Amino acid sequence: MSEYEFIELKEIVNGVVLQVKAKPAARKNALNGVFNGALKVSVTTAPEKGKANKSIIKVLAKEFGLSPKYFSLIFGETSSEKKFLIESVTVDSLRSILSKC
Repeated sequence: MSEYEFIELKEIVNGVVLQVKAKPAARKNALNGVFNGALKVSVTTAPEKGKANKSIIKVLAKEFGLSPKYFSLIFGETSSEKKFLIESVTVDSLRSILSKC
């Protein structure tokens, strides 16, 4: 059983909302487990003018094998607790992707 199974996912009409706990200005770009139901994501980019948010999208897209165009930040622009909408996926398909991470 993977810890990623404990990530809270919410399916909406056009995709899935993923909660993320962001760690900007980290040593490397990576998925780092789960924290309070959110996927922990570290990025090397500093949190300046939305650059770290864009880096988080790139990391998520790469790790999930999806195009960055399917990701959009919907909550937490300046917070470490964020919510991303991932379009054109279901909760089941995203859980399957996460199980391979």
